[in-house]
Amino acid sequence: MRKPTARGPLSSAVLANLAGTPQERLAEPLPLPGPDAWSEPEDFVYDGDVQLALFCLYELHYGGMDGVADGWEWHPELIRARTGLERGFEGALRRMAEVPTLPEPAAEPVAAGLFALTADDGGPSLSRYVAKEATGEQLREFLILRSIYQLKEADPHSWAIPRLGGRAKAALVEIQSDEYGGGRPERMHSGLFARAMRGAGLDDAYGAYIDAVPAVTLAAVNMMSLFGLNRRLRGAIVGHLAAYEMTSSIPNKLYSRGFRRLGYGSDVRDYFDEHVEADAVHEQIAGRDMAGGLAEAEPGLLADIFFGAAAALAVDALAGRHQLEAWQAGRSALMVPAEAPA
Repeated sequence: MRKPTARGPLSSAVLANLAGTPQERLAEPLPLPGPDAWSEPEDFVYDGDVQLALFCLYELHYGGMDGVADGWEWHPELIRARTGLERGFEGALRRMAEVPTLPEPAAEPVAAGLFALTADDGGPSLSRYVAKEATGEQLREFLILRSIYQLKEADPHSWAIPRLGGRAKAALVEIQSDEYGGGRPERMHSGLFARAMRGAGLDDAYGAYIDAVPAVTLAAVNMMSLFGLNRRLRGAIVGHLAAYEMTSSIPNKLYSRGFRRLGYGSDVRDYFDEHVEADAVHEQIAGRDMAGGLAEAEPGLLADIFFGAAAALAVDALAGRHQLEAWQAGRSALMVPAEAPA
């Protein structure tokens, strides 16, 4: 993706270093914030400078950025900086996540506990708003906000594949195979989302709207990378994916209804319709075989499985609230409003 615009001193220093050739020492020191920089855990999530810096450091492990040398991926000082930021991010997420009483580390109790956790949501419904009230401009913003993850959908969770075994690994591979189109490139979920963006008159290039999305959107994607790239958090990435699958089918049905209401065709709705059926199956596999199977194989990861699920719900609730409050107040949910499609 193209390099984004810095949002503060830390992301500015990260981007300045990445513009050069990898050397043993960084050309520009990274002004890492201290442990007392945020009084509340949500402050970390809303810190655009830190979240963008983390996003850029993580992107080195995915598709990289235009003009950035591959040699930066494992640069010791960048890894050290990322580790420090991750420590603060994980601490904030653990304070935010409302982890329930843990069940027995067996497949059925774990699945039941995760279904109960993901069903207990009394907050405002973004999906119902999209279905009944969202304007055409708001639906385009909805796609832009989602594009930061959906255009590389499934990649963060795939880091867990070599870190699991047995029943949990087989379940994860089954889910991911569907996410990647079951061997059909045209049915990859990231490709379906790109098609939806084109159908709405938007740029489908990955990261095209990076400068438009708020910090909380970046935080939701960074959370997946945090969990996926750290083996010690393999329980959290499994819980995160389970929560995503368990909260996907009905909302996607409502999202599709909202686009249909404003006259969008199947090229835009296909992505959402695909998830209505697929995720109704995936949620069972994710709860019992993947999360439940991991808990049975490694009972010590039970707490992290539920932490990952609770953290996913907490951050996504903040992101959804940001969108709803902006739209209901007649404002854009983006930092920079997108141009209307042709």
